[in-house]
Amino acid sequence: MKQVARLTFAIGLFISIALTGKGQEILPPVLPEFTATIKTGKIQLDWISGFMEVKEIGIQRSLDSVLNFNTIGYASYPTQTRNAYLDNKPLPGSNYYRLFILFNNGRFMYSKTMLALPDSTIKADMKLQYADIKDATRNPNKPATEENKEPKVVWHPSNYIYTTADGNINIKLNDAPQKKYSVKFYEPNGAFLFEIEHVKGPSLILEKAIFMHAGWFNFELFEDGRLKEKWNFYIPLNYRM
Repeated sequence: MKQVARLTFAIGLFISIALTGKGQEILPPVLPEFTATIKTGKIQLDWISGFMEVKEIGIQRSLDSVLNFNTIGYASYPTQTRNAYLDNKPLPGSNYYRLFILFNNGRFMYSKTMLALPDSTIKADMKLQYADIKDATRNPNKPATEENKEPKVVWHPSNYIYTTADGNINIKLNDAPQKKYSVKFYEPNGAFLFEIEHVKGPSLILEKAIFMHAGWFNFELFEDGRLKEKWNFYIPLNYRM
């Protein structure tokens, strides 16, 4: 009953704060719900806890929302009312999260499972073109003369796999639910990075942090086992918001 009373009090307190002049910001939901927001290069989890007798809160992640949840970290201050956690190395594909809440008396519970969704405040629908990256890719030790100002063949982004203004990689395959697409990613020297064996949805965002550094990357897109496209994309060191 004490925990229920405390939770009710916490909810009422934060609702009243939200209605005052200092409460104009959007507050995260109260546990067992929380938010998982895709930022640039990371995923941020936010929540408000009405629980006081908490020993630890573990952050668990999965790619399928049902099985294979792994603990990737713990809340630094589990008894703090307002809390957050940053996943700085999200996995390729859809990232699902849940919180494991362990109380001081040994009891435990899980939060709801939440899918990480893009941050609506970041305008990431603009595909990077050659004009956006040409200055970043030009060799600073090679002066731009009349002969080498522009390459003979101007690079253009893929229609299927490309970088957007937030620096992340977008995979757009409208018929993905009806076909089997897979993608392999490589360093410019041909070193294999990783593979997405099955792109199940028409839209998929890969966080730039997965690729570990800025620069060029190559990919091979396969449709039902056949090579559909072999091309590249560029992840800028600086990106537009």
